[in-house]
Amino acid sequence: MTVLRPKRTERAPVRPAPAASSSLTRSQRLLGRDWRLAAVFVGPTLVLVAGLILVPIAGSVITSATERHGAETVFVGLDNYVALIGDGLFHKGVLNSFVFTAYAEIFKVTLGLIAALILHHLRRGKAIVAGVILLPWVIPTVVTAFTWRSLLDPIFGSVNSLLTETGIGPALAALGLVDSWPAEWLSDPALAMPSVILVNVWKGIPFFTVTFLAGLKAIDGNLHEAAMVDGASPWQRFVHITLPGLRPVMIVTVLLSSIWTFNNFDLIWLMTQGGPGDATAPYVMVAYSKAIQQLQLGAGAAVTLVMLPVIGVLVVILVRMMRRSDLPRAVDLGRRRLTPAQRRALPWVIIAVSVLVLVWASPHIAWKAAVVLGVFVLLAAIVGRVVSALAARGSRLAARLVGGTGTGVALAGLLGFVLAPLYWVTVTAFKSDDQIVARTDDLWPTPWTTDQFTNLFTGAFGTWYVNTILVSVASTVIALVCAALAGYALARLKFRGSESFTVTILLTYVMPGALLFIPLYQLVSAIGLNDSPWSLVLAYPTFTLPFATWLLVGYFKSIPADLEEAALVDGCTRFGAFLRIVLPLAKPGLLAVALFTLTNAWNEFLFAFVFITKDDYKTLPVGMQSMIFGDVVPQGQLAAASLLVSIPVVLMYGFGQRFLTEGLTAGAVKG
Repeated sequence: MTVLRPKRTERAPVRPAPAASSSLTRSQRLLGRDWRLAAVFVGPTLVLVAGLILVPIAGSVITSATERHGAETVFVGLDNYVALIGDGLFHKGVLNSFVFTAYAEIFKVTLGLIAALILHHLRRGKAIVAGVILLPWVIPTVVTAFTWRSLLDPIFGSVNSLLTETGIGPALAALGLVDSWPAEWLSDPALAMPSVILVNVWKGIPFFTVTFLAGLKAIDGNLHEAAMVDGASPWQRFVHITLPGLRPVMIVTVLLSSIWTFNNFDLIWLMTQGGPGDATAPYVMVAYSKAIQQLQLGAGAAVTLVMLPVIGVLVVILVRMMRRSDLPRAVDLGRRRLTPAQRRALPWVIIAVSVLVLVWASPHIAWKAAVVLGVFVLLAAIVGRVVSALAARGSRLAARLVGGTGTGVALAGLLGFVLAPLYWVTVTAFKSDDQIVARTDDLWPTPWTTDQFTNLFTGAFGTWYVNTILVSVASTVIALVCAALAGYALARLKFRGSESFTVTILLTYVMPGALLFIPLYQLVSAIGLNDSPWSLVLAYPTFTLPFATWLLVGYFKSIPADLEEAALVDGCTRFGAFLRIVLPLAKPGLLAVALFTLTNAWNEFLFAFVFITKDDYKTLPVGMQSMIFGDVVPQGQLAAASLLVSIPVVLMYGFGQRFLTEGLTAGAVKG
C-alpha cells in the first residue's frame, strides 16, 4: 500500500527584520533622528530666546551685584539686596502690588463668572454680546487709562456728575465709602488704589468671561439634568457641578491673570504715576525709578530679582496646569498626599488666610470691597433663590419670567458698565474744547465737530502712527517666521531636548517684562540702539515669540501627519512638505498668531517708554502720554487719538474673529 504524503515546499529562511536604529548614525542615535533639520528650524527661535530673555536675565543677576559710583560701576556683592530690607519705598511697592493683584483678581473672578453664567444661558445673540464684552480687553491700555482718567476727573469728568444727580454720591459719603463729596478719585490716597483696581477689573473682566464661558460649554449638560431630576437646587448644582467643572480653567486663568496684574506698570503709570505720593506705586515702578530715573541699574535689578521667587511659584504652577499631560500626575500626587477631609478643607484654609492677610494689608479698602462685592453676590443669589422657589411650587412660567427679567437686568448692567466708558470717549472726540470745558451736551455733542482730529495731526501724531505700524509689522513678521519654524520642529521632528525646549518656551511666555526691561535697556544702550525704533523691533519678540511658538506647536499637532508622510513618499523634502502641505493647512493658527502679536506690539508701553525719548521715534502709547503737560490734559485730542488707536485693533479682531477662535481652539486642545 502506497502512502501519499504531501509534497514539501521549499521556504526561504525567515530573517529577522533589521532594527530601525541600525540605519541611524551615531549622532542621530545620540541627538535624535531629525536633529540636523531641527537645528535649522529651531535655531532662530533659540537664538532670540537665549539672547533676549535667558542671557539678559542672567546679566540682570550680575548687574544687581554692582553699583554706579560717578562714572564707574563697582562690584558690591549683596549690598543692593541688603539695602532693600530697610527701604520703605520698596516695602510699599511690594505691598501695593499684592493689594492691587488680590482685589483685582477677586473682583474679576466673581464678576467674570457671573457674566459667563449670564451669557451661557442666553438663547440668542450670545456671540454678539460676547464680542461686545471683549472690547475693553481688546483696546490698548493707553486708551483705557486716558478714558477712565477723563471720567474720574473731579472737575470735567462725568462720574461725579452722574453720581451726584442720582444721589448715589452723597449716599456713598454718608456710608463712609468715600471721605467727602465730590470725590477726588485719583488724587485722594484713600481712593486712588480702589480707582485703579476698578479700571483693571473693567479691562480684565472680558478675559475671565470668555475663558469661563468656554469652560461652561465643556461641562456635560446631562449632569445638570440628572441633578435636577434628583431635586438639586440651583445653588447645589452650581457648587457640586459647575465649580468643579470650571476648576482647571479657573486655576489657569487666575494664575495667568495674576502674573500680568502683579507686574502691571503701564495702567498705573498712565493713570496716577504711582501717586498720590506712593499710594499706588507697584514694585515695578520702584524698579523703574531706581534704574532709569536714578541711574542705579544694580538697585533696580535687585528689586525685580527679589520678586522672582514669587513670580516663579506662580509660573511653575501655571506651567504644570497648562501642560495637560502633567495634570493627571499632579492630581494623583495631590490625592496621595492629602486625605479627603484635608482636600475639602484646604481651599477654605487658603481663602481664610488670604482674606486675613488682605485685611491686615489694606484695612481701608477691605470693608469697602466687601460691601461692593457682597451687593453683586447677594443680588445674584436672590434671583436664583426666587427662581428656585417658584419652580419648586410648580410656577414654571413665573420662574422663567423672573429668571428672564433678572438675567435681562444683569445683562443690561454688564453692557452698561462695559460700553459707557467707550461711549464717553467717542462723543468726547467730537466735542469742541468749549463744550468740554463748559460741560455742555455731555452725552450728545451739539454740534458735532472734527476739530480735535484736525488739531491732533498738527503735531507729531502722524509720525507716531507710522512708527507704530512699522515696529508692529516688523516684530510680527519676525515672530511669525521664527515661531512657524520652531513650532513645526517641536510638533513633528524627533530630536533630543524637544520637550525641555517646549517647557522653556512656555516659561518665557509667562515671564513678565518687569524682569527684562532693565537688562534689555543695557543691551540696546551697549549696541547703540537707544532712541531707535529698531530697539523695539529687537525687544518685542521677548513677549510675542514665546506665545506664538507655544500656540503653533499645538496647532501643528492638530494637523494629521499622514498628509506629510504621503508627500514625503512622493519625493517631497521635509522642508517642501512644510511649505506646501503644513503652512496652507495652518492658516487659521498663523492668522491667530499674527493677530495677537500685532496687537500686543501695537499696544506695548513699558519698553517703548524706557527705550525711546525723542518725539520723532515714539510709538502711539508713549506719544499719547507725552501729550499731557503737567496738569494740562487735552481731553479732546486724547479722545480723538484714542479712537484712532483703537479702531485698527477692533477691526482686526472683528474680521479675524473666526480665525482667532479656530486657531486658539486647536492650539488649546493639543497644546
